[in-house]
Amino acid sequence: MGTRPLTQVRRRSPDPGPGDLLLRVEACGVCRTDLHLAEGDLEPRRPATVPGHEIVGRVVAVGEAVTSFRVGDRAGGAWLRSTCGECRYCLAGRENLCPRSTYTGWDEDGGFADLALVPADFAYPLPEVHDAASLAPLLCAGIIGYRALRRSALPRGGRLGIYGFGASAHLAAQVALAEGATVHVLTRSARARELALSLGAASAGGAYDRPPEPLDSAVLFAPVGDLVPVALEALDRSGTLAVAGIHLSDIPSLNYQRHLFQERDLRSVTSNTRQDGRDFLALAERIGIRVTVSPYPLSRADQALADLAGDRVNGAAVLVPD
Repeated sequence: MGTRPLTQVRRRSPDPGPGDLLLRVEACGVCRTDLHLAEGDLEPRRPATVPGHEIVGRVVAVGEAVTSFRVGDRAGGAWLRSTCGECRYCLAGRENLCPRSTYTGWDEDGGFADLALVPADFAYPLPEVHDAASLAPLLCAGIIGYRALRRSALPRGGRLGIYGFGASAHLAAQVALAEGATVHVLTRSARARELALSLGAASAGGAYDRPPEPLDSAVLFAPVGDLVPVALEALDRSGTLAVAGIHLSDIPSLNYQRHLFQERDLRSVTSNTRQDGRDFLALAERIGIRVTVSPYPLSRADQALADLAGDRVNGAAVLVPD
């Protein structure tokens, strides 16, 4: 990626609506979804929207209806920004499937900025004991990785394959390891393989390599459709593959006997619920999750996206104020 798609602009400070928080941004993670939007893999829903949906900030103003946060609190804004609360998905606790859901950095301005508005009902209280840069990736990479792990139906003590090992994968791996899984990482990046082994992975090979044992579950984090049959073929009987990304290149033809027979399952992952976020953040605190961060000043957001596209980011890229 060499097009430098972002433009720096100066805007008036936003005013919080009745249910909003105004955050002074302390850090904002750079997610692969931001890259998909920048490169045109995802159609923008609003022109000139500020990207960024892993926002850590300090509350500087609250709307008149807000009772859950006060000025001075640390709060986080994430990908899921609003849902209708009335459809059958919301009423069933599956708000991630709400047809009227909106998203930070896609429908409304996000955190690649000095200030950001976040609806209080969709914000997360964050601990003071951690630096902002290490908290930011938890708000999407961590939460969606957690949901993908749960969608993979990994049995306790099971054998998990992780395809691609960036921001989300290196956090999900730690959750799986803490819960007793054996983790095998398959990724094209040599530096990512080193990180995987340092975190406790049992093996780390190339993206198209065969893992050293059959897998009970697998999660595909790389947005590469060619890896779907590779991962399915690596599953043991009744294994499940969860595809974690919002965008995936085309999947090649599957052979029923090799890839799906013996009750193998292929599942997608769509956003997350707020309960996923609460559950993951509590779990991350409990297990002492280690976040590997590559910081960039806000003015170099384009470089962070370019490095993400070129697999030059170790762990998670995070923007911090200049």
